[in-house]
Amino acid sequence: MKKKKTLRLLLPQWQGGDNPNYVFGSELLAHIVPQSTVSETVRISVNQDFEKDRPIEQGVKNERALMKQLDEAMAVLENKAPDKVIVLGGDCAVSQAPFDYLNGRYGGKLGILWLDAHPDVATTEETSHGHEMVLGNLLGEGAPAFAEKVKHPFQPNQVMFAGLKYEELRSRDQAVNRLNLRYVTPQDVKDSSEPILAWIKENDIQYLAVHFDLDVLSPIDFRSTYFSEPYLEEFGAAVGELTLNQIVRILTDASEQAEIVGLSIAEHLPWDAMNLRQALAKISIFDDSE
Repeated sequence: MKKKKTLRLLLPQWQGGDNPNYVFGSELLAHIVPQSTVSETVRISVNQDFEKDRPIEQGVKNERALMKQLDEAMAVLENKAPDKVIVLGGDCAVSQAPFDYLNGRYGGKLGILWLDAHPDVATTEETSHGHEMVLGNLLGEGAPAFAEKVKHPFQPNQVMFAGLKYEELRSRDQAVNRLNLRYVTPQDVKDSSEPILAWIKENDIQYLAVHFDLDVLSPIDFRSTYFSEPYLEEFGAAVGELTLNQIVRILTDASEQAEIVGLSIAEHLPWDAMNLRQALAKISIFDDSE
């Protein structure tokens, strides 16, 4: 049997969350993940002019940069034609291109397991941040200009949220109810993956694309997330509750019923490493200009 080809996309996209820190988080993530001598890694070009004005166009902040990066990612995927895709992000919007591509490759037998405390199904009427609309785009809603780019839209039964803080859904999140999207809260999967396995079986899902937003994790268990920023007193959205061990168990159990062919890791914010780098940059011995 021919070995399946895996492509790694390094996509340090920050514009979807309007947060330049995602660039360093993505680049560090590329060193943290298990290394491979077989899989090819392709870096997507990301504009890093953080001082430039960031206008809202077609309802989306940084729309031109996001669209350019989306087009480049899709072109790479279509050219390389991998069987599996690992995405090292970046904000949550990095999942659009690979999940769209994989849904086409696997003929609708693909399911999305969205590991996130938030659903990312907003529209331009509720937010201008692209990373809050990405799953909506894949479902044919979200931001119209980006939804139109999706060649292989997903049906609601192909989506399952895990770790969703359902009781803290905001007005921008109500497509979860309107589309009757399946979900399990942190408590639902604290000790068992069975609800996710039941969804896989009921919908005859043979392949999985996993969106792993690190903010699904509890800040007690994992510190490199938005709401673990030092001295941050309040975070304006739901805070994750799952642990790394629980995520590993969920994905191990799920992979016994459906093959994981896509994995996007998003919103890695390693505060200690970023703050140390910024601090050291102020020390004269690191100044190469002299």
